[in-house]
Amino acid sequence: MSRVPEGPSRRLLLAGALGVASAAVTGCSSNDEGSSGGAKRLRIGYFAFPSGDLIVKNRKLLEKALPGYEITWIKFDSGASVNQAFLGKALDIAALGSSPFARGLSGASPIPYKVAWILDVAGDNEALVARKDTGVSDVAGLKGRTVATPFASTSHYSLLAALETAGLEASDVKLVDLQPQAILAAWQRGDIDATYVWLPTLDELRKTGRQLTSSKQVGAAGKPTLDLAVVSDDLIARDPKAIEAWRKSEAEALRLLKSDPDGAVDAVSAELGISKTDARAQLAQGVFLTPEQVTSPDWLGTDGNPGRLLSYVTDTARFLAGQKQIDAAPSAAAIRDAFYAKGLPDVLK
Repeated sequence: MSRVPEGPSRRLLLAGALGVASAAVTGCSSNDEGSSGGAKRLRIGYFAFPSGDLIVKNRKLLEKALPGYEITWIKFDSGASVNQAFLGKALDIAALGSSPFARGLSGASPIPYKVAWILDVAGDNEALVARKDTGVSDVAGLKGRTVATPFASTSHYSLLAALETAGLEASDVKLVDLQPQAILAAWQRGDIDATYVWLPTLDELRKTGRQLTSSKQVGAAGKPTLDLAVVSDDLIARDPKAIEAWRKSEAEALRLLKSDPDGAVDAVSAELGISKTDARAQLAQGVFLTPEQVTSPDWLGTDGNPGRLLSYVTDTARFLAGQKQIDAAPSAAAIRDAFYAKGLPDVLK
């Protein structure tokens, strides 16, 4: 398979990370105790994407659980920028797609973080759509077309998988690296023919586009993607109790998605600045596990007994290596070591 453009070098990623760090956490000086002005600090990266994270943030569940902490929520557009921020030591906890997580574990100097939770499983909330005026009606029809996606994201991974299933190589299309807002602008100008992207941008594109496949279908065909939550090695070493409190808050949010759907809609609507009708429709497109499912053998697993997520991340890394997106897949031991399930499931009770 022809080689597609590789991601930036670690040196460039680190330079970008320092910019992210200075912009996102201005005034929060870094030190070994993770504190600022005497208060313990947590810097949490999140996406403007329907998930339990938005409920935790909106209802201040973590602030209630950790009243003595200074908690900063930092919004990111993609997993690539989250990886940059971890390299720059600008984050303690963050949402991260399974594909950029697999990337972060690769190379001679893997990013010092571990997966500690599952936020959701990608469903119809990430999809490949083509502009209706292109006449493209299936993935194979994208040959020779310009297709945009945020590189190093779960959408990028799913796009490559969809192309392979349709008998196309990455070189058969013109791949363009754009963030969601830039994708919307390029779509409106007619600069791109198709895109693989996530909500809420996806819903806007569906108005004038035709959906060709979704991450739900790609996953069912053997290449699932997930939105994970990762914690830095520094935080694991200095404050595991904070991670326990954060996990409990995320578990509460997952339960609220089932037990209080109207309340979940209200929280997502407020955080995204969209109508409750749109928030309800967007939440319906995701696949949200229960806390019990998260810690089951089918998904994250428990301390010393990782679940199927281990094989999903392993398969993702191998696929990315095969696509020349990374130089080589990390070893099985490196991936296993990047799981942090200490205290699970007992800590959730």
